Amino acid sequence: MMVNHGLNEIAKVIAGAENIVIAAHIFPDADALGSQLALGNILESMGKNVVLYSEAVVRKLYDFMPGSERLVTPPIEWDSFDCGIALDCGDRLRLGKEMDNFLKIQPVVVIDHHSGHQEFGDVRWVEAGRGSTGEMIFDLAQALNGSISYDTAYCLYAAIVSDTGSFKYSSTTADTFRVAKELVEKGVKPFEVAAKLFDNFTLNRLHLLMSVLDTMELYKNGRISVIHVTREMFSRVGANQGDVENFINYPRSLESVNVAVFLKETNDGLVSVSLRSKGSWCDVAKVAAKFGGGGHKHAAGFKKDAAISEILEQLLSEISLTMEK
Repeated sequence: MMVNHGLNEIAKVIAGAENIVIAAHIFPDADALGSQLALGNILESMGKNVVLYSEAVVRKLYDFMPGSERLVTPPIEWDSFDCGIALDCGDRLRLGKEMDNFLKIQPVVVIDHHSGHQEFGDVRWVEAGRGSTGEMIFDLAQALNGSISYDTAYCLYAAIVSDTGSFKYSSTTADTFRVAKELVEKGVKPFEVAAKLFDNFTLNRLHLLMSVLDTMELYKNGRISVIHVTREMFSRVGANQGDVENFINYPRSLESVNVAVFLKETNDGLVSVSLRSKGSWCDVAKVAAKFGGGGHKHAAGFKKDAAISEILEQLLSEISLTMEK
């Protein structure tokens, strides 16, 4: 059984470190990146030496976040750190190609809010009930007596808004709004962050969305909606892999739909599968776990080396079984 050390123990460990590397999961979303940038600022305000590690440069979708240009890509001198912090990672594999080097750091601190969290690291603070990792970083800042600047507040607000679906997911709580209130009082303008996150399509991305929505199919009397994208579709409209961020919200928005599925052919030859659900009909984290993935009850995913049609057939069967239980 996983030992959850909690906020106070995490704060104590971090306070005792001097040279810290912070990593988020590969292909970071706004919550992972915003939390990483914010925590870097907080720890530097305390006099810590901080490196923000990323396997790749920040996607254009999120390069509006203050400090995003600071992320450092390999090579890295991993033996120069006396603490590693992993953010928003449900399991160690989400750390990417440098996972083994990162996990050799002593200690490795893990901060996460995924319900399907797989134990790793030396000191863990996991709260599956939180709407975002960004909320947890705010609480950590208070425990550390770290400074929250405007840039830090901006990154945390973006993290929270994104991972709570603009405060509409079931993980949104009164505590979510408590933190958001504090960040807005730091000068963050909600309309400005929302515009950067959601009103930022390029023409190529819009063309890709049109193509993807044309693939939509409904199953189980409209309760399951499925869309997909192939490498050929990316090439045809001149879009990139990051341009599909949040596309799954469109099939999920259908009134009849309980579960939305998005299958994406990736550049590495695998198929990336995103799952979203509404209500209590289906715990998609449990579905994703059947395929070696994980996530939250209403948002999960996995990758598989197989054809889209083959994965979809298996997936529809598993989702149907879960919905009927």
